[in-house]
Amino acid sequence: PSPAEKAMVCFGGMFIELPKAKTREMLQQDQEELDEEINNLRKELRVKVNRLYEAQGKPELKGFNLNPMSAEEMKLISRILEG
Repeated sequence: PSPAEKAMVCFGGMFIELPKAKTREMLQQDQEELDEEINNLRKELRVKVNRLYEAQGKPELKGFNLNPMSAEEMKLISRILEG
């Protein structure tokens, strides 16, 4: 492959030259794992906050169990608002 088809990637303080396709695949996989971990932490946080409010004798927070819209849903909303 030509140099234009490669990308420099930093792994812990060391730069490695990899094919762009492989680099893109690795980044997409990492992003998917991070998104999954973030969603799991959000779910756990909701449960913990509800337990805290229950222990304090406060009513459950309203609207706290809402889920964010996906990128696809946001695009559809934007199209509708644009007309």
